[in-house]
Amino acid sequence: MPLTNLQIKNAPKGMHSDGNGLYLAVTGKGAKSWIFRYQLGGKRREMGLGPVMALPGPEARAMVAQLKLKVANGIDPLAEREAEKLAAEAAARAARLEQERKQQTFQKVAEAYIATHEAGWSNAKHIQQWTNTLKTYVYPKIGSKTVDAITTADVVAILKPIWAKKPETASRVRMRIEAVLNSAKALGWREGENPAVWKGGLDAVLPRRGKVKTVRHHPAMPHASAPAFMAALKAREGMGARALEFTILTAARSGEVRGARWDEIDLEKALWVIPATRMKAKREHRVALSSAALALLRAMPRFANSLLIFPGSKGQALSDMSLSAVLKRMDLGHFTVHGFRSTFRDWAAEQGFAFDAIEAALAHKIGNKVVMAYLRTDHLEVRRDIMEKWAVYLASVN
Repeated sequence: MPLTNLQIKNAPKGMHSDGNGLYLAVTGKGAKSWIFRYQLGGKRREMGLGPVMALPGPEARAMVAQLKLKVANGIDPLAEREAEKLAAEAAARAARLEQERKQQTFQKVAEAYIATHEAGWSNAKHIQQWTNTLKTYVYPKIGSKTVDAITTADVVAILKPIWAKKPETASRVRMRIEAVLNSAKALGWREGENPAVWKGGLDAVLPRRGKVKTVRHHPAMPHASAPAFMAALKAREGMGARALEFTILTAARSGEVRGARWDEIDLEKALWVIPATRMKAKREHRVALSSAALALLRAMPRFANSLLIFPGSKGQALSDMSLSAVLKRMDLGHFTVHGFRSTFRDWAAEQGFAFDAIEAALAHKIGNKVVMAYLRTDHLEVRRDIMEKWAVYLASVN
């Protein structure tokens, strides 16, 4: 006979049969719950159904009737419930993973990868090179893209512009993209083949590094050749030669140097302040002057008929061809004056200097308008160190 409501209410500690395999379990503290006992495959099993307060007698008996039908059909209710629990947990994990996947941009994953591996890397310079190459070539194109959405076309778009011009850099960029995406796959944030893999992937789209033809006319001089060139340049006379020397020492644009005035220079503070009206970005730019740049300025004569530091023969600004003509006379006309900014940039990046400081030295805009709105420094003190080391490097002829 089923237990009455009064019997359930006053039941002492122990197990009390309600019939049909249903039992009322009462603990020493008076907590009451329902237990279903059954036998399947020769094994006795017990299945908790829940507390009496949440499951009144009639509902518990109806539940047991359904469970007995399952047992009669060879279904183990406990195993079934465990399977449902595991399925629910798997679904919850999948939902969480999908949510995580939607938040994993390439830049976020790359920064986490660097943070994880930097302790095992040989030196700080290697870490900085990783960071700088990704900031320069990768983040602008796919930094905000989720790792699961990056395709071979994305990787090719990054590598193709530098594959022939800077093969060593391009190769490193490719390997770094591949490593980041491998980590993303290991963490479950992307599936399928790695779009940055070389063999069986990009080798079908890009030529092998050994097959890349050497470009005959490099606009930018390799920085390894710059010290010897500077030694030869210092030996030459003429206003164009001095203007070119100052251009290289400051990594400035040719027009900024040709229009440079003495009232823009503070020799005591080792500072050149170029007004916004003369800048490409229409923003005032401060240039940290190295010891070599200051020495050059102090050696320059001042002319009564011109405020320009490097005036032409009539006191006017040198023409844009004056500096290029110096290169041609030195049989280096295949390089460009503007290319020395790239020479400086490549050198600075390989030294491991901070990306933002390098960009600031070149008077480049850093990031979009939102980033610029929050930027509160032009890294002048950091740039002093960079420009001094650049000058020392340029004077390091063996």
